[in-house]
Amino acid sequence: MKTEKRWVVSFTLITLVALLGLGWPSSSNVSNSSAFNPIETINFADVAWLLTASCLVLLMTPGLSFFYGGMVGKKNVISTMLKSFICLGVVSLLWVVVGFSLSFGNPIGPTIAGTHYGIVGNPFDFTYFNQVGMLPHKTMASSIPFILFALFQMKFAVITPAIITGALAERIRFISFLLFIVLFTLFIYAPLCHMIWHPNGLLGSYFGVKDFAGGTVVHMSAGFAALAGVLVLGKRKNSEHIPTNIPFVLLGTGLLWFGWFGFNAGSALAANATAAMAFATTTICSASAMMTWVFYDRLKGRKVSALGACIGAVVGLVVITPAAGYITIPQSIFFGFIGALVSNSMMYWKKLKEIDDTLDVFACHGVGGIMGMLLTAVFANGTNASLLHGGTTVFIHHMTALLLVSVFTFGGAYLLFRLTNYIIPLRVSEESETMGLDWSQHGEKF
Repeated sequence: MKTEKRWVVSFTLITLVALLGLGWPSSSNVSNSSAFNPIETINFADVAWLLTASCLVLLMTPGLSFFYGGMVGKKNVISTMLKSFICLGVVSLLWVVVGFSLSFGNPIGPTIAGTHYGIVGNPFDFTYFNQVGMLPHKTMASSIPFILFALFQMKFAVITPAIITGALAERIRFISFLLFIVLFTLFIYAPLCHMIWHPNGLLGSYFGVKDFAGGTVVHMSAGFAALAGVLVLGKRKNSEHIPTNIPFVLLGTGLLWFGWFGFNAGSALAANATAAMAFATTTICSASAMMTWVFYDRLKGRKVSALGACIGAVVGLVVITPAAGYITIPQSIFFGFIGALVSNSMMYWKKLKEIDDTLDVFACHGVGGIMGMLLTAVFANGTNASLLHGGTTVFIHHMTALLLVSVFTFGGAYLLFRLTNYIIPLRVSEESETMGLDWSQHGEKF
């Protein structure tokens, strides 16, 4: 009965949010705003590429569903896949209402040496996509419509909480997870996105942190949140299972790899040489990581497996993400090699196995994001020279940011999981867990 009442309250709130949107100012009335360029400045090649890239990034979330769904036990395939897929609905609506404004609104934060740096965006600047229309923004993606930039960024916001689901699979209540991803998007993802990617973000602008496509914003935040969730939830009653459908994992990996070209190359925000280089480094790094993973498994006495090859490929995609547009092809091979070795070692680390991260999300995404951030500080070219190019400032700032982001994402997620558990218990009953979440939570069977 209590659960039913919560669903009724949730539906009522969603209805109120939808009705409020009817009375919000029109997003098309931006022609006199000084923040926008004339519509004639739009570059049609850039528009075509970003439309394509946005579709590719959207495809990654269904791909992640297959990737995770094939790895879990047979009684939990649908529930695991749905928790990733539902993010397309929840986060997309949240992004329109207030998420984009929190991420890319005018900065709210300290003034340092006469410059205003943001920790989070003004939640009222782009509420309900107000002022997010056809005109290009002068400082954010100045050659494409602002609405396209907002939709491209939406896909990143969607997949980030979806990544977390793999760590919590087979024991988390569905409605509790919905509440958590709302809180996570508002209080962790949006501020971190603003600090890294807004033109006046504290970490990106003041600290000079280089994150080309989301190694810090997406993968580190998801990885540390997954670790926090595992610690709050506790271990499964039966932590031993055989992956149900390896072909699902192969399919999911292919969709992720394909979609990652939009994720990384699209982050150039233009159809240009940087996009082409990011496209190339992405696929080469993933290939390097995949081969390193399978050979390292064999050296350690394990069989060469399809599952291992898929995990290695995804780790390579994670590691290259923050550096995709900043490094050379040979360097991308090294990124994949080192990233695979470290993540593989962490995945089999006894201490990490003891806490029962179901699908090793922290070892792959959290550690992969950390390695990508560290290696970017060493190898990245362009402005703000990295360590290899004679600059120590970026490296020091990256190490500082690594500490800050780790504490913020892990500590913040831990508190949000505790809050969620206080409102709606996170964990399903022992009976439901034994029955399997597909049937006990959704009344469906694989």
